Amino acid sequence: MKWLRLCFCQLAVICVALSACSMGSKEPPAPIYDVRSAVVLGGVGVPPAVLSGISDRVNAAINATVRTDVYPRVVLTIRIVSVTKGQGFDKNRNVAKITADAASVDDGSVIGVSAFDVSSFANDPAMADQILAEDISARIRSAFQLTAGRG
Repeated sequence: MKWLRLCFCQLAVICVALSACSMGSKEPPAPIYDVRSAVVLGGVGVPPAVLSGISDRVNAAINATVRTDVYPRVVLTIRIVSVTKGQGFDKNRNVAKITADAASVDDGSVIGVSAFDVSSFANDPAMADQILAEDISARIRSAFQLTAGRG
């Protein structure tokens, strides 16, 4: 019985110590911007359907987003660095490398930078570009706290 009580006490001490560690490790919230417009750029290998799909969706989200507080006004420059299609065993995985810069409307200086990779899966190759465009747009909406609009 003593052994069971000792194990229970040790487990309780470990749980308290772990919960104390997790309480202090919260990251500060990401900055919020008042996004005014977005420009989507891509290289030679980027399908035009991906570029126009991202532009339509992100600009629709910008128009649908209403800010009640005053935040720094920015313009987004979204660069599609590369797109690799048909990866994986079933050749249904598409990967894009993205960078997004937030430039101040007031003086043009870059005040925020985001870089990420987006993976999408499309069983229908005809829809692969639209699915990739939606996944990239969703990531940008999330990063810049935009409301999903009709695009």
